[in-house]
Amino acid sequence: MDTLAVCLLAFFATGYFVLAGADIGTGMLLPYLGGDDGERRLVIAAFAPFFLGNEVWLVATAGVLVGCFPVLEGELLSAQLTVVVPLIAGWMVRDAGLWLRGRGGGRRWRAACDGAVVCGSWTVALAWGWLLAALFSGTPERTAAAPVGAVTALAVAALFAAHGMGFAALRLTGRPWTRAHRLVGRTGAGRSFALTAVLIGALPLFAGPGLHPAAHAADPATLTLLVPVLLTFCPLLLAAQAWTWHTFRHRVRHPSYL
Repeated sequence: MDTLAVCLLAFFATGYFVLAGADIGTGMLLPYLGGDDGERRLVIAAFAPFFLGNEVWLVATAGVLVGCFPVLEGELLSAQLTVVVPLIAGWMVRDAGLWLRGRGGGRRWRAACDGAVVCGSWTVALAWGWLLAALFSGTPERTAAAPVGAVTALAVAALFAAHGMGFAALRLTGRPWTRAHRLVGRTGAGRSFALTAVLIGALPLFAGPGLHPAAHAADPATLTLLVPVLLTFCPLLLAAQAWTWHTFRHRVRHPSYL
């Protein structure tokens, strides 16, 4: 059961980075992709149908961590508190900008919400990079030192941005698509997105061994109760994700989602 619990943790974490990494990266590039208010709304509409479903993968990851690895969860969050707090704050600011953008009628209001989306997306990406720096170095019990943490954070943020660029090139039309395609280059949107998906999905897999999750698993009775429930949840999550991507598979031509 402990092996299955570790596999579930890796599965949900990888799914979050691959799927949510696309909308986080697109949000990071909002000022570049959207030259005016209408174009920025088009960019947001490109990932608006997906971002809530993508965040479910993070909730599932946290649920597995809390339920199946409670000691590890406590040690990790307390040791990385200075990174986790900005991560959660950026997540909240970003989502607030997305939800509130259409609730005000003024240009300044929309500009402020766009700023919240951009700042929140960058904060989330950089915070993940700094957290991963500690896991890559095998020292989850303390925050990564400034030089290593900063370099890793910037590298991970750049990967998020590249992933979002490929996603934008697959979803957008008009001038936003032209800007995205210009940076994607000859590789092509599909190949670029697939490559960054592999790279960004590998991040939690490479970071996982530094946590030694199998050594921190809950007692067998708890795992026997939780793991079958989580395994039952997996097909439902995959089916919902497949339905969402199939329903909104076409390129965005007008801001109809918000």
